[in-house]
Amino acid sequence: MKNKFYHLATCSTCKRIIKELGISAENFEMQDIKTEKITTIQLDEMKTLAGSYEALFSRRSQQYAAMGLKDKTLTEQDYRDLILQEYTFLKRPVAIVGKAIFIGNSKENIAAFAAAL
Repeated sequence: MKNKFYHLATCSTCKRIIKELGISAENFEMQDIKTEKITTIQLDEMKTLAGSYEALFSRRSQQYAAMGLKDKTLTEQDYRDLILQEYTFLKRPVAIVGKAIFIGNSKENIAAFAAAL
C-alpha cells in the first residue's frame, strides 16, 4: 500500500512540511482535499487508524465558529458528517505511513512523521 498525504495545496504550513520532509508523488499518493474531496471510505480508513473522527476534526476551521459549533455537543457521527461536508474541517495535513497515521502540524507530530519516513 502506498503512503498517503492529505493536504491543502494553498496551505503554507502544508507546503513547508512537504518541502522539509521531501514528500513527493514518488513516495506518497498526494491528495489536495480541496480539489479532490475525501471519500467516505478514505475517512473511515483514517478513523480506524486514528481511533475517532474527533481526532481528525479541526476546530480551527473558520466554519467552526461561523456554524456556531463551539456551543454544540458534537457526536462522532457529527464529526464524520462535517468533515465529509466541508474539507476545512479535516485537521491538516494527514499522513498515512504503513499502518501509522499522523494528524495535524504540531512539532511533535511532524517529528514522529519524519521519524517514520
